[in-house]
Amino acid sequence: MKKLLYTSLFIFSLISFTAKAQYQPKNSSKEDLKKAQHWVNKTYRSLSQDEKLGQLFIVALYTNKGEDYINQIRNIVINDKIGGLILMQDDAAREINLVNEFQQKSRVPMMIGMDAEWGLFQRIATAYKFPWAMTLGAIQDKNLIYQMSAKIAEDCHRMGINWDFAPVVDVNTNPSNPIIGNRSFGSEVDNVISSALAYSNGLQDNTILAAIKHFPGHGDTSKDSHTDLPVVSHNLERLNTVELAPFKALMDKGIGGVMVAHLYVPSLESEKGIPASVSKNIITGLLKDKLGYKGLIITDALNMGAVANKYKPGELDALAFKAGNDIMLFSQGVAEGKKLIQKSIDKGEISQSRVEESVKKILLTKYFLGLDQYTPKKPENINSDLNNDSHKTLVQNLYANAITLLKDDQKLLPITGKQVYYVPLEEAPYQTFANQLGSNITIKKAGEINSIPAGSTVIVGFHKDNSTAYKPYKISAESKKILADLTGRQNVILNVFGSAYALKDIDISKVSTVLVSYENNDDSMTAAAAALNGKTKIWGKLPVLVNDQLKAGMGIEKAPASGSNANSTVFTTSKQK
Repeated sequence: MKKLLYTSLFIFSLISFTAKAQYQPKNSSKEDLKKAQHWVNKTYRSLSQDEKLGQLFIVALYTNKGEDYINQIRNIVINDKIGGLILMQDDAAREINLVNEFQQKSRVPMMIGMDAEWGLFQRIATAYKFPWAMTLGAIQDKNLIYQMSAKIAEDCHRMGINWDFAPVVDVNTNPSNPIIGNRSFGSEVDNVISSALAYSNGLQDNTILAAIKHFPGHGDTSKDSHTDLPVVSHNLERLNTVELAPFKALMDKGIGGVMVAHLYVPSLESEKGIPASVSKNIITGLLKDKLGYKGLIITDALNMGAVANKYKPGELDALAFKAGNDIMLFSQGVAEGKKLIQKSIDKGEISQSRVEESVKKILLTKYFLGLDQYTPKKPENINSDLNNDSHKTLVQNLYANAITLLKDDQKLLPITGKQVYYVPLEEAPYQTFANQLGSNITIKKAGEINSIPAGSTVIVGFHKDNSTAYKPYKISAESKKILADLTGRQNVILNVFGSAYALKDIDISKVSTVLVSYENNDDSMTAAAAALNGKTKIWGKLPVLVNDQLKAGMGIEKAPASGSNANSTVFTTSKQK
């Protein structure tokens, strides 16, 4: 498989056309680049106009919608000659078999994408779940993020996936953001950039394309673009310093793709209500011309309510291409979209050279990803390959490095050897944490707190439902009251198994010790118990501004307890290539 170098930009000068790309193979010779040119030109010349237009479309493949649906996709692959698929839920082996079949039916191998921000688990329930970006944003050793995305790349290759539509580089400055939140590395531009670069490099160094999203910035929105059109009303100065800043920084690092959001940004688009994803001012004027981006530009999913409620299928695709996108993702009207694009070409509204630019960019990217030829994948043992001890070890290491200590006024850590009470609160499971804490722990339910002797050390766990990244983070009034009652009589260690935003309206002034573990699952709870027992170093930093007292970058470093060698024997990092 060809190795890719994503740190430089170059332009292939072709006799018939200048094809632009942002990649070149590592240690490539002039002869290697000449072969790439030759394959792109030869393939492009061999395609009919209908086949060229087909390269511009990616449609969704589900395995949980029945055979009629799969037959519809099969017909689109064969008849519309599309350029790629995005794999959705749910059966990994079935997806592999279908991708193998569809690739064999395609003259030009298709680009296979997936939203795998926290690994293939985002779409494949039997795969192993990696931490959300917000958790990763707390990690100070960004090489660990690189190690994680390299493992995601390995899983992608196993499935025949070439493009992970990640990472999210939106700067989440709005705690009430309903769709980004946990998917963002945080509220600080520099941390978002360094985290996203490590993530992107881990993918692209291992021949999986990255796509930074959601341009021009989805971090300060109060609506979900899956259902409605959000508005980002900041002025240009603010947009340049916050929303656009990560995109501008990472484009210079050779990131392979940019995904454009369904947002209305009045400072960038004068026509009222026009989403960024179909705005020529934003895509061609800003992203391509002003910022000089040469990579693949892809829409966010075109079935999302922000645009699907406003435009007809096909019409939406044609508008998106006219605006400057290279690829229309999750198209709901490929055939009609192709007709309307061709009609615009015939009218002179779109030039044929514009089609040539996008198609050759797509072909060049496919070549560098090894798609000049396709090797079928094997479905056997796929679930165990995507979910095993190598994943578990890495993931627990990530959670351990993310844990953030915000207070330890009475030096209650570590808890080893002490008689400690544990009070689990909120709605999610907690037993793994209780089991891992140790034999000196006594569990007390909410109604039993009065039986805890005064002056005891009490761990309070806020265990939030993290079954999806979009669950609310707010703590109930009942839990707040219990915490307040305990702090009046006990020495309290508060551990938040959920978003740091959960502390936004919590009074922690009388709480001795406060930790954030960011998520509520077996791996995060295991890592938290080890940290409380002094087995691992605590050195995560708060990735978001929570309130006036809890600011981004806060975090107390605490070394492992004397005699503990867990960090040196278990928790290691992998350096970027």
